[in-house]
Amino acid sequence: MIKQKSHSGTKKRFSVTASGRIKRAQAGKNHNTGDKPRKRKRHLRQVGYVNETQEITVRNMIPYKK
Repeated sequence: MIKQKSHSGTKKRFSVTASGRIKRAQAGKNHNTGDKPRKRKRHLRQVGYVNETQEITVRNMIPYKK
């Protein structure tokens, strides 16, 4: 049986923690940051986690990432 291919974009954007949760970056921090308050930009630095409903989809896209 052939190996399943991993999705290249998903490999770069997500990582799996030791407990098995999938980490992701917060959206909205790449441009127009001069208009956003300092508090909002500070909170965007924090790690986000993928929702349970989308976790299955992301796991199927990165089957070999641990």
